Amino acid sequence: MRKIITFTALTAILFVSISSLKAQKNTGDKIKKVLYFNPEVDPDIEEIKEPTNTAFFSAVSDNLSERKNKMLKTETQISFDSIEKQTIVDYCVNNDADFAIVPRVKYFKVGIGKYVFSNQVIVSMKLFDAEGNLLTETDYDTYKKNMRLLGSTVNSVKIGTNGAIKGILKQLRKIKPSSEAGF
Repeated sequence: MRKIITFTALTAILFVSISSLKAQKNTGDKIKKVLYFNPEVDPDIEEIKEPTNTAFFSAVSDNLSERKNKMLKTETQISFDSIEKQTIVDYCVNNDADFAIVPRVKYFKVGIGKYVFSNQVIVSMKLFDAEGNLLTETDYDTYKKNMRLLGSTVNSVKIGTNGAIKGILKQLRKIKPSSEAGF
């Protein structure tokens, strides 16, 4: 009887270890590479571009660390309204990326008359596949969505970026089956 219990236990341990190795192999295959361009900043003021880029990519890296994705960053800025398909394809091929995101950060002030309470942002993103096809686009208005009047501009960019990424993921789930969704 003791030999049967030992044999059963060893067989169960062997089965569990083999199945866990298969699970680890499958998750490695699903890692997607997402290429992010520098956001187009509106208004086009040189002094706010670098802090905007820093806050934007900080929020992106924080958001992607929760998922099984790899962030690729390019220092190139592409016009949000006039995107050429071939440009996206070239960047995706050269960086071995599965997706490309073209963002825009638009600032506006909230206040009454000459009294400004805070700077708010609208973060817009367009998601392209490696062939340059537009999959989805979204925007996130930090004032309308959160109704926050006080707070730093950096936090507004981070909140807007997180909201836009969640919006893209939500729309992507509607487009694709659940097995393919989630870049």
